[in-house]
Amino acid sequence: MNAASAAGFVAGYQRDGYAFPLDVLAADAAAGYLGRIEAAERDFAHLPLDRYLKNNVHIVLPAVDELMRLPSILDAVEVILGPDLLVWGCTLFTKEPGSASYISWHQDLTYWGLDSVDEVTAWVALTPATVENGAMRFVPGSHRREIVDHRDTFDADNMLTRGQEIAVEVDEDEAVDVVLAPGQMSLHHGRMFHSSRPNASDRRRVGVAIRYIAPHVRQVVGARDYAALVRGADRYGHFVPVPPPAADFAPEALALYDEAEAAQSGYLYVGAETA
Repeated sequence: MNAASAAGFVAGYQRDGYAFPLDVLAADAAAGYLGRIEAAERDFAHLPLDRYLKNNVHIVLPAVDELMRLPSILDAVEVILGPDLLVWGCTLFTKEPGSASYISWHQDLTYWGLDSVDEVTAWVALTPATVENGAMRFVPGSHRREIVDHRDTFDADNMLTRGQEIAVEVDEDEAVDVVLAPGQMSLHHGRMFHSSRPNASDRRRVGVAIRYIAPHVRQVVGARDYAALVRGADRYGHFVPVPPPAADFAPEALALYDEAEAAQSGYLYVGAETA
C-alpha cells in the first residue's frame, strides 16, 4: 500500500469506523485454516470445547496463532495502529446451520477495561459470511460516539459474554451488511455499533475476530492481562506475553488459557446486572 492509498484507507476508516472487504487469504488457504480448526474439534471432542473454542482461542490452537500473524492482515492493521502490534484476544465465532445464535447491538470496548481506543478488530471469514447466515452489521460513523449505555441480558442465544446490548435506539435502516467471502476480512473500531443475526442457512458460518492493540494500551480495570506480540516491539510490558502454542491444546497452553481466562473474568463481568 503506497502513501496515497494508505492515506485514503485511513481516511475512510476514520470516517466510517470500518473497512471491508479486504482480501487477506486465498480461498484454499482459508479452507486450510478451517480444516485445521475442525480437525481439532474432532480430535479433542473429549475436552470442554464450548469453553476453549471461543475466547482466547489463539492460546490453544496453532492455526489461529498463525492466522493472526499473517503479513497480509498485519499490513492493513499497521496502517491504522502503527508498526508495533499486540493481539489482546481472538474469538472464534461459529454459527451452526439453522442456529438461533445471534449477537446483539453492542460496542466492543464497553467492558474490556482498556484505557485507549487504539484497538482494531480484524474479522476473518473462513466460510462465506452472508446476510442469510448471519453476517455482521455495522452502523457507519457510530464509532464517533462515546460508549453508550448497555444492559446485560445473559440471553442463552446471545454469543456475547454477558448478552450485552446497547440500551439506546439503533436505526436498523442505517446498518450495512458485512458480506465476506472466505479469505476476506473486515476491520472495525472498538466503539462501532455492530451486531449479527442468526444463521438461517444450512451451512456453518465460521470467522475469527482478532483484537489488535498498540503496546501503549493498558488494562485499567483488571490487575493482570495477557497479549501476544505479533509485529515490531513491545516497549511497555503492560501485558503478560502469550507465546505460540506448541500443538493443539498442549498442556502448557491449556494452563495458560485457564490463567488468562481467570484473570479476564475478573473485569469482563464487573458491574454485571445478573449472572
